[in-house]
Amino acid sequence: MARIQKQDANILRAVLPQTGEVVMRGAILAISCAISYWLITHILANTYSISRDDDLLGGMRAVVATIFVYRDSHAESVRSALSRMAATSVSFGLCLIYLLVFPFHIWGMAALIGIGAFVVTTMGRPDDTITTGITIAVVMVVAALSPHGAWRQPILRLVDTALGVAVGVAAAWLGTHAMRVTKLFGRDNSPNKAHGEERA
Repeated sequence: MARIQKQDANILRAVLPQTGEVVMRGAILAISCAISYWLITHILANTYSISRDDDLLGGMRAVVATIFVYRDSHAESVRSALSRMAATSVSFGLCLIYLLVFPFHIWGMAALIGIGAFVVTTMGRPDDTITTGITIAVVMVVAALSPHGAWRQPILRLVDTALGVAVGVAAAWLGTHAMRVTKLFGRDNSPNKAHGEERA
């Protein structure tokens, strides 16, 4: 009986740190998303704003970018950030050139998505095709909703994404270091170590 209770206690001690890590990562992600949204809808909006609806859309884009790049390790987060910014940069260039000359058109959007897929594939980043296509679709549809000064949309969405990516990478770095500190603290205060010191 005592052996079973000891095994249960060991399992519980192993599970609790994992649960704590999950909770901490979730909390860091939630806070970082709130920061991204607030920076775009309040700080940036006070500097330049087309409309309140556009500010909210920008906040959503920043939050999506933060979620996209927030990973378990800082290195993985940086790789995701490079992927996100590569796709966004291609989308930005294509949409800006198009909207400076033409208004929104369904076939124009479709053509840009096809060109974007070709560009990122020839760049050796075929995995970015999906993100590039989604970004182009979002920018073009928003431009259709706000046709006046539609060429500004690619620029604003690039800023939204860049800020969200930066916050996501910083959050991943903070989370990684927080996990290391937590693990070191838990190791120093583990029952096995304390028991060993008492026996010594």
